[in-house]
Amino acid sequence: MLARAPPRPCSGAGAGAAGDVSWGPVGVGRGAARRRCQGAGAVIKLVAARPGARMAVAAAARKRTTGTEPLAAAGDGEQVANGSAAAGLSKLVTSTVGKSTNILWHDCPIGPHERQKLLNQKGCVVWITGLSGSGKSTLACALSRELHSRGHLTYVLDGDNLRHGLNRDLSFKAEDRAENIRRVGEVAKLLADAGLICIASLISPYRSDRSACRSLLPNSSFIEVFLNAPLEVCEARDPKGLYKLARAGKIKGFTGIDDPYEPPSDCEIVIQCKVGDCPSPKSMADQVVSYLEANGFLQD
Repeated sequence: MLARAPPRPCSGAGAGAAGDVSWGPVGVGRGAARRRCQGAGAVIKLVAARPGARMAVAAAARKRTTGTEPLAAAGDGEQVANGSAAAGLSKLVTSTVGKSTNILWHDCPIGPHERQKLLNQKGCVVWITGLSGSGKSTLACALSRELHSRGHLTYVLDGDNLRHGLNRDLSFKAEDRAENIRRVGEVAKLLADAGLICIASLISPYRSDRSACRSLLPNSSFIEVFLNAPLEVCEARDPKGLYKLARAGKIKGFTGIDDPYEPPSDCEIVIQCKVGDCPSPKSMADQVVSYLEANGFLQD
């Protein structure tokens, strides 16, 4: 229990010495308790909660697009003020999203528009998909380097890198692959909301998973880049020796060998790589930068 600090005498004209000041009783009852400072004539109101009232810490919850069920609604006469505490509130407004219950979305006055002005760029997700060995990580790093040289803030989410930490509990089974992509999509969404140009580099073999990530972002802020390198080119490169292991049956469920890759049907950018004719990392990055410039993501 916290000890109560000793009372101090009132200051200002008309206040006497400390010995001349008497303090009235202080209680927390219904309504507001009053503390009187005799000798200065001041009255200080200490506002206290009514017994049994539930104090609200927020005024509104953002309705989510899926799985949201309001559990409590604001009562008549309550003041709702952009997700922050307001006088007159007596109930929390909470939601259920997936398996999470009694949660509350809290809005902040600094949003994507303010961050966009600060960074002089528009947050987005550049999602690079393709077979293993197609050059996704190479393109991601080349693109990040090019944008950095132009003064733009980026962050690369590389599939293998994320499996060292965030997704290290996931295997390469179909259900774990779907969860892997879902997590990366949610992180990419946060980075784009922060105003960064997020570059995600993953095989992401299934259209449905990529479409789910696209649906997380506002229209046009998800830019799908298909690095269209044929299997024979990727297998000839085989930078990690995985195709050789898959052909020998030592790796099961390897994309392109015994697990399908579903090429995009409506992506924003296609980068073609043919046998004996593959563009350089710089030229691939320039192709993506040109798209970002033409669509207003790189502001002057």
